[in-house]
Amino acid sequence: MSEASAQPVERSIWQAVKPYFEKESLAAFFLGMSSGFPYAMIAATLTTRLAQDGIEKSTVTAFSLAFLVYNFKFLWAWVVDGVRIPVLGALGQRVSWMLVTGVLVMAAVVNLALANPAQDIWWTAVSAVLVGAAGATFDIVIDAYRIETLKPYQLGTGSGMSQYGWRVGAAAAGAVALFVAARWGWQAAYIACAGFALPAMLTALILGEPPRRKVEIARKGIAEMWRSAAGPFVEFFKRSGAMVVLLFILVHKIGDTLANLTLRLLFDDLGYTNDEIVIYDVGVGFWALIIGVFVGGVIYARMGLKKSVLISLVLMAVSNLSFALLAAAGKSNLGMAAAIGFENFASGYGGVVVVAYFSALCDLRFTAAQYALISAAASIVGRVLTGTTAGELIERFGYVNFYVLTTFAALPGIVLFWWMMRTGLVDAAMGTAGSADAEDDARAGP
Repeated sequence: MSEASAQPVERSIWQAVKPYFEKESLAAFFLGMSSGFPYAMIAATLTTRLAQDGIEKSTVTAFSLAFLVYNFKFLWAWVVDGVRIPVLGALGQRVSWMLVTGVLVMAAVVNLALANPAQDIWWTAVSAVLVGAAGATFDIVIDAYRIETLKPYQLGTGSGMSQYGWRVGAAAAGAVALFVAARWGWQAAYIACAGFALPAMLTALILGEPPRRKVEIARKGIAEMWRSAAGPFVEFFKRSGAMVVLLFILVHKIGDTLANLTLRLLFDDLGYTNDEIVIYDVGVGFWALIIGVFVGGVIYARMGLKKSVLISLVLMAVSNLSFALLAAAGKSNLGMAAAIGFENFASGYGGVVVVAYFSALCDLRFTAAQYALISAAASIVGRVLTGTTAGELIERFGYVNFYVLTTFAALPGIVLFWWMMRTGLVDAAMGTAGSADAEDDARAGP
């Protein structure tokens, strides 16, 4: 069995772009659409609804706690791998769970629609957490289905299409909610948005069970249930270099997260108006990110996993330095456009290839549990550490030194991954999701 990452195949531009139009990558787009909408329902959409209902700002911001559920989804992800759903299980493990969790998300969103913040704010809060829990579980299934459906050479383009789908789903759900709410009220708005779960459910029904999924022999009893829960973690940590890989997952994005948390503070202190922020941060940034996602998928397919990931780490570090230059130069619309454009391009590119790498780390017997663990580890350090230190560092050192510091904070991830490449640990710790069989290699082309 050959490693996709160990033997990257040089491909023409068309061969690198072609996977975007294959059914597996197109399926990833529709999976991403459904993945993005529950998040939108408890993010800006709910904030707007609460504000229009006259809820106090302190109470509105407290609703952000509903997002914490996503950070702990690895605790129950093993259930999606190991528990067979009666009757519906005949359709396949992934398909049946996609249908059940899709229905749960729709029910949770409808329940939130029926909650009345003005009359019972606590039940509204519980309802938001239920949407978060259902959405996180839906995410577990969607991520597993995406990884097991994509072939190794499609992981980059599939990750890119999934990100496109996520942003389209989140934006469309938010837009539909606002449009319907303005005419028929918030209950109708949330009920209408529940339908965004359907793209993933229909995709699973049309494509069926992922062909690359591997199943362990069924077992019964308490001891075997414990093995099902612990097995994904035991398998991962038994790999050569697993602890080094975990360290990379934890630290690779600290510098980037630190910088991104503070950009709006920088723009405000430099004197940019809201209109300028909309044009350059939102406008230029959006299109730069879209381009970065596309280029990331192409580069991954053309250059292979290791080179494309290393390039992404360097780009994200340099993007932090661009904000140090902007802070030193002062207010400049051209400077802001350049810094924002470069940062969002790097984020879009990096998001694709790094997600593809994390996907390739999964063992196809434990895809749901292992990807949930990896994605949680990738975000938790940045959210906890940077969220409590960024403002203090700016006050102590100033913006220029702060962004130079975030550039240096990105270096450990670059050096660690380079060392993993040189010592062979990238390949040694690879999961079966990143391994190509003869049929995959033939499909990928010369």
